[in-house]
Amino acid sequence: MDTEKVHEKTVAEKFAERKERLRELHKQRQEARTQNHQEVIAEDARKKLPNNWEARKRQAEWLMADEKAREEAKQQGKDYDRLKLLAVSAVDAERIEKKKRKKNPDLGFSTFEAQTARQYNRLVKNLPPRDMAKYEQQKEELGEAFYGGPNTILQGLVKDKKSSIDNMAKDLENQIERRKKYSRRRTYNDDADVDFINERNSKFNKKLHRFYGEHTAEIKQNLERGTAI
Repeated sequence: MDTEKVHEKTVAEKFAERKERLRELHKQRQEARTQNHQEVIAEDARKKLPNNWEARKRQAEWLMADEKAREEAKQQGKDYDRLKLLAVSAVDAERIEKKKRKKNPDLGFSTFEAQTARQYNRLVKNLPPRDMAKYEQQKEELGEAFYGGPNTILQGLVKDKKSSIDNMAKDLENQIERRKKYSRRRTYNDDADVDFINERNSKFNKKLHRFYGEHTAEIKQNLERGTAI
């Protein structure tokens, strides 16, 4: 009799364990279904973003962290650019410089349009991260004038900060200093006539051509044709 009670109790316990396990499996299934639904929503949201969203996000985070570190170094009275260079090895610095030259090669002056485009891209790249809170506040304050138009007058509506004016003046001074050191790079023309024996002679001939080329063009053509007197 006692053995049967023990047996019945064991069966009841097994049934309760199975019921509890079934309840746990049902709970896990519900959690998995919820997580799958959230992943589907997140994936759909990612698909609607631009292709380079992740790269742009990482770049924005890096720029914000870099700006924060620069401000901290400035408060401590340290040169942030020097601190950054101290943390970069010579091998990495050379690799970064090669990559920079390959990405943005200096082809010298070609046209005024290309020069203006290069300067614009350089100025945009040096801009600090956008302050979205200030952007939204300015958009709300200016209203329709924020987007501009043929009849929009911004005089008196927008007041530039002193720091912004100082940055502009500093950038203009840097441009003037760079122009003093810059010499125009002339690309070599493979189809040009070879009338020199070395680099020094080439520069001398170009100087002669610059001053006397228009007066000696006919004589040079006669010599090349063999009809010179």
